[in-house]
Amino acid sequence: MAVRHRLIKVSPQVVWAVLADGTRYAEWVVGTSSSEPVRGLWPQVGSAIEYEVRVGPLRLCNETVVRYCDEGSELGLEARAGALGTARISFRLRPWGPYCLVIVDEHPLQGVGGALHNVGVEALIQLRHRAMLARLAGLCEARAEDGAEAERPTKLHGRRRAAGHGTGGHA
Repeated sequence: MAVRHRLIKVSPQVVWAVLADGTRYAEWVVGTSSSEPVRGLWPQVGSAIEYEVRVGPLRLCNETVVRYCDEGSELGLEARAGALGTARISFRLRPWGPYCLVIVDEHPLQGVGGALHNVGVEALIQLRHRAMLARLAGLCEARAEDGAEAERPTKLHGRRRAAGHGTGGHA
């Protein structure tokens, strides 16, 4: 069973915002060089992203379809990889104090990937998930930092006002 988890030091809402942005898929999915939404409104059920995998001069275009979505907490995807078959990939977001525990679970569904699924393949999927969750964490934490930077002047201004600075009032 290719199940892996990672604690990402942001709220589940921040993680969901990255997962729900179909244009950022290639930034956190390992092995994907580019991606774009091609059908529906990502991440609604039935919507799809087309992505490209490059291996040397070889380019493979594949598709990932949303199979279920519980906004803010669960996203179920079916990745189609041509002759290799399809895989079910599930993301579950759980609040963990102020942070988000992300659990990813991937299993082959059809095709060669399912027929050749064994312990060695599981080990490779685990390595891929470790890298993918690290990328996802980096994007989410950078997004949160960017948001915090944008809020700092407002917060400082609010503190000054609360302390009586610039308002003519007393604390």
